[in-house]
Amino acid sequence: MLLGCCTAAIAQAKIIAPSGLDYIEENVQSFLAPEGSDTDFAKRVQQSTLAARGIHAACCFLPGDLKCVGPSVDDARLDAYATTAFARAQRVGMETIVFGSGGARGIPDGFSRATAEEQFVAVLRRFAPIAARYGVTLVVEPLNRGECNFINTIDDGAEIVNKVDHPHVRLLADLFHMMRNDEGPDSLTTHGALFAHTHIAEKETRSAPGIKGDDFRPFLRALRKGGYNHRMSLECGFGDFGQELAPSLTYLRAQLAEAGY
Repeated sequence: MLLGCCTAAIAQAKIIAPSGLDYIEENVQSFLAPEGSDTDFAKRVQQSTLAARGIHAACCFLPGDLKCVGPSVDDARLDAYATTAFARAQRVGMETIVFGSGGARGIPDGFSRATAEEQFVAVLRRFAPIAARYGVTLVVEPLNRGECNFINTIDDGAEIVNKVDHPHVRLLADLFHMMRNDEGPDSLTTHGALFAHTHIAEKETRSAPGIKGDDFRPFLRALRKGGYNHRMSLECGFGDFGQELAPSLTYLRAQLAEAGY
């Protein structure tokens, strides 16, 4: 299993470069910045090389004001945004973009859930061939019920991905969101063939693995049984990034080994 971290490559370059991280997961809105200038993007790419790691994924896909469900969906803006995001991702060798974006996909009060699902599936079907053109896989991230009211469980996400039915739209498993929902690990085995990316953080305060001592092994064993062995990103808060990163990676790698990785 390759271990990465959701962080800013430029700001944390001096810590990342000598670390045990295998890759970096950046932020679509601040790093790829699809509605920003190409010149500024090129500067960020150059500066990010100081981290000495590949930027293979990015999260935070859509800003909250770029709605993909509800009564105010701007399809033209969505398509232009996604096209630029995927094109820029290809330029840095980024293979995975995470579609969490609870603000953009949350269902407005009083709006039909069935219609929202139809809209979301439709936008994923439009994005899929664009992502494929640029060698990017878009992964749907189930979010805990405290953060979003749509696509909360692995089963929910699997249903959406199966409806889209495209190899460049896959599923993400975030162990933090699963634990916050009190969701058991079995769905990780059931839907193992759909996963293309994973996230991890501790349940109580979204801390890095090892800070509170959470036991992830039941979830890791289920992932392993389902056949997943690709990337896992720490998507968590750090009290002190420089001091906590290395022990966190050591802690997680030990649990991965005990789970059969």
